[in-house]
Amino acid sequence: MTNAKWFLLIGLLMLTRGLAATVLSRLPFTSAILYLAVGLLLGPIGLNIFYFDPLKHAAWLETLTEIAVLISLFSAGVKMPVPIRISRWRPPIRLAWVSMTITVALIAAFSCFLLNLPLGAGVLLGAVLAPTDPVLATDVQSRHPGDNDQLRFTLTCEAGMNDGTAFPFVMLGLGLLGLYELGENGVWWVLLDVAWASLGAVAIGVTSGTLIARVVWRLRVQEQKHDVLDDLVGLGLIAIVYGISLELHVWGFLSVFFAAVALRQTELSMAQESGVKPEQLNADVAEPVDAVADGEAALPPIVSAEALVFKEHLERLSELLLVLLLGGMLFLDFWNWRAISLAIFIFIVARPLSVFVGLIGTNTSWRNRWISGWFGVRGIGSLYYLMYAINHGLSEVMARDFIHLTLVVITLSILVHGTSVKPLMNRLWRPRGDTARM
Repeated sequence: MTNAKWFLLIGLLMLTRGLAATVLSRLPFTSAILYLAVGLLLGPIGLNIFYFDPLKHAAWLETLTEIAVLISLFSAGVKMPVPIRISRWRPPIRLAWVSMTITVALIAAFSCFLLNLPLGAGVLLGAVLAPTDPVLATDVQSRHPGDNDQLRFTLTCEAGMNDGTAFPFVMLGLGLLGLYELGENGVWWVLLDVAWASLGAVAIGVTSGTLIARVVWRLRVQEQKHDVLDDLVGLGLIAIVYGISLELHVWGFLSVFFAAVALRQTELSMAQESGVKPEQLNADVAEPVDAVADGEAALPPIVSAEALVFKEHLERLSELLLVLLLGGMLFLDFWNWRAISLAIFIFIVARPLSVFVGLIGTNTSWRNRWISGWFGVRGIGSLYYLMYAINHGLSEVMARDFIHLTLVVITLSILVHGTSVKPLMNRLWRPRGDTARM
């Protein structure tokens, strides 16, 4: 398509999404299905008006998906309830680390025994497809900063943290394929990619988020108050944290998520030290409070809340563009028994089993285990990991095979989870305020 037609198409989709927001919110499926339908209609499966080759444009697609995931992770981080409680964070930590590892192992085993892939390719495919997606899982994630719904919190927090598990396995898979140095008996991989890259990411994120929160708060509360552009501060924090992480070889996605968490936690902590009531800050509340009660001083705006609106708009735009392109990457011959059986295995076996095992020993209710086991959305994050692997030396034959498998899994995830999330959340999930706990 020409540039003019692309502008028209994207503009029409954005206009429709904006004007019909209320109507679309009442539909029993997510907006991603609408974007996917347009992409399939205009792509090779439909009218064949455009085709987007992910292998040819792997470098560009890696950057685009990278930015989308970073924005989504920041948005997820600033929605985390305040204060942090170990009892509340234990289930998502178990999902992000224990369940993720189990999922990678199960997908790797399926790939080796049934898809006839070598071990390294199986591990790499497991790392690509195991993480739940922070971009496409909006409908099951926290709705606002401080949302105390434990189910939504757990799924949001898991999506924010599971990159700390996915990336080490991406490197392990590349190493087993001879494309990355693992060290003797994998020692270098364990020390650098598992220990340092994960712990260093958390440290960089927490330090950066805390520092920025304190600087902005002091600028705003002093006598000669300074104006602060929250959107730019938020974007700047994302870019700086991610840049430092890349330079120090730690997992940047994990750093950005924890930077956002620390930003909000620190801002609200400093506000409470100044005598502000927690409910005024929407800390750990079922529904956000906008109005300021009579006699209460107006609160200075905080970066984590003010920048979130802008980030959510960027998140919607990236979702629209990338899911549209996804529809334009698919051919009918991608839909073979290998790809469909892999998707079914992930949705029906790998995700539920890993969730149930990962949550053993927690006080998670059976209802929440079932819901968490079903809503393991695959999406933009998987596209990023795949493009990362391709740009780091994956052979063209294996890259094409991975593209076919990954695109079908993501597409089926959008369709299956996108049509079930609203009905199931509306019918099966009835939050009980502070008592709705895992």
